[in-house]
Amino acid sequence: MAHRVRFQPQLRATIVSDRSSFHSSQYQNNYSKEENQKFTVAFGELTQEFATAMRSGLASSDDHVQELVKQHYEFCLQFWTPTKEAYKQLALSYILPSPYRDSYENVAKGLGKYHYDALCIWADKNLAD
Repeated sequence: MAHRVRFQPQLRATIVSDRSSFHSSQYQNNYSKEENQKFTVAFGELTQEFATAMRSGLASSDDHVQELVKQHYEFCLQFWTPTKEAYKQLALSYILPSPYRDSYENVAKGLGKYHYDALCIWADKNLAD
C-alpha cells in the first residue's frame, strides 16, 4: 500500500507552481490542475521511498538511493532543467531553514540531510559543471 506524504501547504504549492523559485529562471508549468495533483502524489511517493531507504540504513551513496535521486532529477525535468550548481542549491534548501526542510523533517527526522547528501553525490557524478 502506498503511503501518502503530507506536505505543508506552502511546499505543496512550491513543488508544482512556484514560478519565483531561486533554483532556476527556466521553470515551466503549463500543466492542468489534475496533472499538478498527480505530480504532488508522485513526489510524495518518491519522498516516502527516500524515507524508507533512510530508515533501512542505506547510505546516501547506495545504488538504490542514487537511483531514487535519478528519479527525483527526472521529476524536476518536467518543470526545469537544473544545472549541477542549481540542483545542489535545491538540495541545500533541504537542510537550511525552508518549507522544503520542514516538510522533509515532518516525514522523517534527518530526511532533509539524507536527501541533501544523496542529491549532492548524484549531481557530482552525473551533471557537468
